[in-house]
Amino acid sequence: MTERAHAEGHAEEGAGAWSGSWVAERLGVGLTGDEALTGLLGLALRRNPKRAHLLVSNVLGKHVPQSPSVVHGHGVALGRRVRDLLGAEAAERAVVLGYAETATGLGHSVADGLGSAPYLHSTRRPVATVARAGGFEESHSHATSHLLLPEDPALLAGDGPLVLVDDEFSTGNTVLNTVRALHERYPRKRYVVVALVDMRSPADAGRLDDFAREIGARVDLVTTASGTVQLPPGVLEKGQELVARHETAGTEPTTKPATEPGTEPTTGPTGRGPAAAPSGTVRRVELHWPHDVPDGGRHGFTPAHRTRLEAALPAMAARIAEALPAGARRVLVLGFEELMYAPLRLAHALEQTVGGDVAVRYSTTTRSPVLAVDDPGYAIRTRLVFPAHDDPADGPGERYAYNVAGAGFDAVVAVVDSVADTPALHAPDGLPARLAAHVPHVLLAVVPSYVPRSPHAPERPSMLPEPLRGPDFSSYAPDEVGWLLQDLSDVTLEAPTEEREEAIQSGGAHYAESLPVEYQPSEQYQQLFHAALETSAARLARAVGAVTEIVLAERSPRPVLVSLARAGTPVGVLMRRWAQFRHGLDLPHYAVSIVRGRGIDANALRWLADRHDPADVVFVDGWTGKGAITRELAAALRAFEDSDGITGFDPEIAVLADPGSCVRTYGTRDDFLIPSACLNSTVSGLISRTVLRADLVGPHDFHGAKFYRELAGADLSPAFLDAVSARFPEVAEAVDAQAKDLLSADRAPTWEGWAAVERISEEYGIHDVNLVKPGVGETTRVMLRRVPWKVLARAGAGADLDHVRLLAQQRGVLVEEVADLPYTCVGLIHPQYTRGATGADGKAVTL
Repeated sequence: MTERAHAEGHAEEGAGAWSGSWVAERLGVGLTGDEALTGLLGLALRRNPKRAHLLVSNVLGKHVPQSPSVVHGHGVALGRRVRDLLGAEAAERAVVLGYAETATGLGHSVADGLGSAPYLHSTRRPVATVARAGGFEESHSHATSHLLLPEDPALLAGDGPLVLVDDEFSTGNTVLNTVRALHERYPRKRYVVVALVDMRSPADAGRLDDFAREIGARVDLVTTASGTVQLPPGVLEKGQELVARHETAGTEPTTKPATEPGTEPTTGPTGRGPAAAPSGTVRRVELHWPHDVPDGGRHGFTPAHRTRLEAALPAMAARIAEALPAGARRVLVLGFEELMYAPLRLAHALEQTVGGDVAVRYSTTTRSPVLAVDDPGYAIRTRLVFPAHDDPADGPGERYAYNVAGAGFDAVVAVVDSVADTPALHAPDGLPARLAAHVPHVLLAVVPSYVPRSPHAPERPSMLPEPLRGPDFSSYAPDEVGWLLQDLSDVTLEAPTEEREEAIQSGGAHYAESLPVEYQPSEQYQQLFHAALETSAARLARAVGAVTEIVLAERSPRPVLVSLARAGTPVGVLMRRWAQFRHGLDLPHYAVSIVRGRGIDANALRWLADRHDPADVVFVDGWTGKGAITRELAAALRAFEDSDGITGFDPEIAVLADPGSCVRTYGTRDDFLIPSACLNSTVSGLISRTVLRADLVGPHDFHGAKFYRELAGADLSPAFLDAVSARFPEVAEAVDAQAKDLLSADRAPTWEGWAAVERISEEYGIHDVNLVKPGVGETTRVMLRRVPWKVLARAGAGADLDHVRLLAQQRGVLVEEVADLPYTCVGLIHPQYTRGATGADGKAVTL
């Protein structure tokens, strides 16, 4: 039977059946109260030693897929009732607090109904950079500790009403614990408790009034329906025995991972045979979540955030709708544990976008272990089991998605935050794979996890500009890279090389304050470039593939590539192309400026942290020399953490070639010719080296660069990229082997390059490691940008140095062969440079 047919069978079987009758008949549990109660609630059995039964809400959107307009509507309606209760003036000063994990979305919806109330929910995910503003325990829960982590502690310190929202009000213990803890720290005069259902026993009904008198505050209760749960004697033991009997009999419908790797689950989605192996497709959909909007209320959500989210929702829903398979009639938007509100609002907007032709439903995954029974009188029909994938503070464990398998969905849009977008999510037993065993199309949407800025961070503009893109800035296609730079194309920054060198070495200027005149290659030199590219394209393709595979395996399954402009940018583009070619991934790629002695562009880091999880950022460069930029980046990121309180950026650079043994993430440690080092802007999208000068770059600006539009006729940037990526198919098998070898190898940096540079600096009387540029790429830069003194070449070095020899000949620079050089070559900048150290023709002279 197909999933759709099975779902339709469920509908027929369940017509008119109460989804609590199975438990009621076997345990004698009953519900009495309002007429609407059985429509709101079903019953299931917990796998929990503290409570046998579980009240399963049909309108909460947690365990039972429901129309998002129904889910959001119930919360909004409760919020409007609270507003009417409080009156306009008090409602303006109210703060709403929801409970994790079940009521985070409900609480947020109540805040929507109140209209102008800020929202906060408790969380079980500690955040190192945010101080606790309180916490409490939930006695009957499977995971008890709640943390309160507002970005602004004043959110809880006001004297306006505090509105506490939970899905059910059963004993009142959780609410009393919360109010007691908060009232001791932030006393106020009024509290409102909100729940979908009030299920207190007669014995518990008076406790709220007694507690209000005890603390000297008013406590009101607002619910959609009320009633009581009738529990016969011994129900806990009977429930545990019933759960054990079903689990032992193997009749529970589940897709729990098999005990042996590679084996299939033993029961299917309906308990009627083996579960299918993953057969559906899994792919990502980019939401373009607004950068200044938190993913939820973990650290607070203000009315201003709500306004910006409302404005962005239609476009995000349109992107999801466009990504849905043609002909989809039944779609589930599946949230993730505490991340309930963002997927709820996305589902609601999608429901409005697609209209009545597509049935959109909403639910979320959960930590809560519940028995599944495939019976129309039972609230939890099926269960998907998968491992936790957000590195939870309490350690690994199982997570669940209920009533998804067998429900006939044509597509599931799984929404997670970026903290949870981990290798565990994408493992063979991860959530997407489990979903793909039952749903033909799975879309994964990732919302950036909001991390509050340190309160001690310096003031900065609330809005940084969007990245520059081609063709307005650079000759790269707009989707290949976004430049986190400002355009200084109209500013004259170029100075003769000799003047720049004198100013730099005399201490009168920093190298990043001006630009060298762009070297225009001769016809002979261009021929060398094309010959080198033809010879090395396959080798480059292998290195690109290998380093990209290592990044995907070790750093992030969904990395954000951030190349160090400009030498790293062609490499970042090629890595992005490899990820598309081999894995169908559409990776974000940006270019940022880093300046030796000045650090990385802090505003670019802030922009990235606002839009992406810093842990997903992978910095990319072309090659390592002595490792100066590696050290510069590590020091700059430490300083950034201290200044802004933003953590998570990994200083490990991914490079094509690591001849200096400075990093762990590389494609090769061979020192070979990377043709993009042969030229300047004409192989780097026509972009200059980056500029950092106080009169041009303010404290709230990105670093600058120029776009040399006038060199378009000489641009070889697309040709370089296309020549390398054209070799991807032929090197794919070799890349697999190379990546496998590298992943199993000891790749710890030895820094032997730095030691060699120090030795050369002393042997040649330079006494300044900054004037020693090791490796083919760095030597080429010396020849093109600086005043070279001499080139040290490894004895027997071949075609990899043809272009260096030609440049040395043109500039009158000595090439000295050295027998035991650890690099293919080393370029030495003139160590005692003044303008008089060159002849009338501008060529370098010997000391």
